[in-house]
Amino acid sequence: MPKPNSRNAQVEGTGALKRTPKMSTRPARDVPPPIPVVEDAVLPITPAGMTPEIVELWRNYRAASDAGATSSDGFRNRLIETYLHVVRFAAERARAKLPAEVEVDDLFQAGLFGLMDSINSYDIDRGIKFETFADRRIHGAIMDQLRSLDWVPRLVRNRTARVDRAKKEYQSLNGRVPSEEELREHLGVSAEEFEKVQRDSSPVGVTSLHRKWQDSDSGKDSAQGDVIEDVRQRDPFSAVQSSDLLALFTKGLSRAESLIVILYYYEEMTMKEIGMTLDLSESRVSQMHTSILARLKAQMAHRMKDIK
Repeated sequence: MPKPNSRNAQVEGTGALKRTPKMSTRPARDVPPPIPVVEDAVLPITPAGMTPEIVELWRNYRAASDAGATSSDGFRNRLIETYLHVVRFAAERARAKLPAEVEVDDLFQAGLFGLMDSINSYDIDRGIKFETFADRRIHGAIMDQLRSLDWVPRLVRNRTARVDRAKKEYQSLNGRVPSEEELREHLGVSAEEFEKVQRDSSPVGVTSLHRKWQDSDSGKDSAQGDVIEDVRQRDPFSAVQSSDLLALFTKGLSRAESLIVILYYYEEMTMKEIGMTLDLSESRVSQMHTSILARLKAQMAHRMKDIK
């Protein structure tokens, strides 16, 4: 029987061998004490990118507001001045999707209410960036202001947008503008519902005459008021053409016959009124008018080339 190693085993009374544990030569590590758990405690987190001055301003405003001190108004005004750029950015972003007559300053004024509401509700200890927190509130305040000024119901606006999307989709697929029947089939609605959608999607709109009509390369943009027809002013071309036709029709007629043509067709007077003007009976004016038309038809048959 081999002799056991005295370093690894020791003899007991029964003669059995028992292995002794090896002693580690590594130095013992320092075990840190356990971190005490504090229930219902929220550690303050400073938002990223916020300077110490702004952090101190927020904490002063919150402390003064909680205490009901009048100094909270001064702190709030300083915060409003600090974050005016957020309102300006939101107003210009909303302005890009609106008609030209909407002023960005009006949107900016509406966004200030959203900024003040955000300042009152913001908690700096949550670690959320204020610009992210206030963006949706400012945008919502601008949209609420626009909806309050819009006299068309939102349902009508939604139907109008639905019809416009359907027209663009059909045109992109088929390369042409759809007819009413094709548009109805593309929308997938009945004839009665399509008539209602068409009626609601074409409301009477109010526009500004100063609204931009189209962009020009010359740098001088034209407004809608510049392209509206002025019905009070006569077209020069039509005036010259009418004068030439009048001279052609009355050529070869007597003074009384010329007056009958002018008063009846240009001044729109009745036969009775013409007779009172020329001191003739109504029947005589009618006879002269019939004779004039017969002669004019014969003359015009030879002068059609000149008229064309």
